[in-house]
Amino acid sequence: MAFKFFLLSALIAVASAGLLPVAVKHVEYADAPAEYQFSYSVHDDHTGDIKSQQEERHGDDVKGQYTLIDADGYRRVVDYTADEHNGFNAVVRREPLTQKVVKAVLPGAKVVAPVQHYVAAPVVHKVALPVAKVAYPANLATVSFSAPSLNYHY
Repeated sequence: MAFKFFLLSALIAVASAGLLPVAVKHVEYADAPAEYQFSYSVHDDHTGDIKSQQEERHGDDVKGQYTLIDADGYRRVVDYTADEHNGFNAVVRREPLTQKVVKAVLPGAKVVAPVQHYVAAPVVHKVALPVAKVAYPANLATVSFSAPSLNYHY
């Protein structure tokens, strides 16, 4: 019996060491150049979040542009290209906005908050009622619960 155990453990050790041939399926993918185009934009006047991006790729050449509104009121425009020979190159320019993005609050505007009125609660007189003392038998003080796998006893 010990010999069978030793033989089984030796076989498992050899298999885990990778000495036995294992069938591995190797998948070859064609080296086709990547082709895509995408764009998105966000224009939210309420929060002032205005941005956009567009990009296209043909093989190893990538060209794109993104714009966003900086906190100081300028539009940042970034034109970028990337290829195998030159790497990633970006040209950043800033343009002043012709119109304000953030809506200003008018100085004469008044905000009217609702006024809450408090009313005194009615007075309740407490009346002392006699308390009756009841004696319980001792066997009612024990409570027990049981389930198929759990038992509780209080």
